[in-house]
Amino acid sequence: MTADSTSHRPQPAAPVVTQAVILAGGQGSRLRPYTDDRPKPLVEIPGTGTPIVGHQLAWLAEEGVTDVVISCGHLAEVLQEWLDKADLPLDVRTVVETEPLGRGGGLKYASQALPRPDEPWYATNGDIWTRFSLRDMAAFHHERDAIATLALARPRIPWGAVETDQFGNVLDFIESPPSPFLINAGLYVFSPEFRALLPDVGDHERTTFPQLARSKRLAGYQLPQGCYWRAIDTAKDLTEAAKELASGAGRTTIA
Repeated sequence: MTADSTSHRPQPAAPVVTQAVILAGGQGSRLRPYTDDRPKPLVEIPGTGTPIVGHQLAWLAEEGVTDVVISCGHLAEVLQEWLDKADLPLDVRTVVETEPLGRGGGLKYASQALPRPDEPWYATNGDIWTRFSLRDMAAFHHERDAIATLALARPRIPWGAVETDQFGNVLDFIESPPSPFLINAGLYVFSPEFRALLPDVGDHERTTFPQLARSKRLAGYQLPQGCYWRAIDTAKDLTEAAKELASGAGRTTIA
């Protein structure tokens, strides 16, 4: 076999990702009073009749996930009671942080409960409302031989923008334009070896991610154009999400 034919050997197909972690341990203080009696993932998206975590679990199941570990903290028993009563489309288990571990420590702690430690896994923050092909993101992760891949979103700026020419003349007003910068969308694909790189306590975005970026093993997957994405972090986010749902912006992306 020649060197040329070897270089064109087909790459093995991307493994199917069937397990995921949802980080749901935060206090949700900016969503009060909604989070006075429930954790943030149990806050209902207005007009849907379903809490955030219900949408997430349905989406993960549609994308081929069969097992989910939810990392709980604030009012964990309320979330566990809802899970016990809900008709879930996949298997869910919970782990509870008895003391704050940080996002990286929380990921590491929860990932230890995944049923298949030698396989890749998804992770998401518990306040994300979106729909896109996780299978495509997993294929992107595999093609780039990454240890970690994060989804990148381009959110709309909450203020109106003003366009001017070089002489300072106002040309146009643009309501809520897309940000010129990409942000971490709070959704990930991780290879099995990622777990060992996480801190026991602390933030992986300040430790593990910079380390992987320096070694060219961290990839960024831009969410498809037109994909609906929103982090539900404040009461205003809930109001905006309800308006967008009513206008049809998220109607094809949220069951």
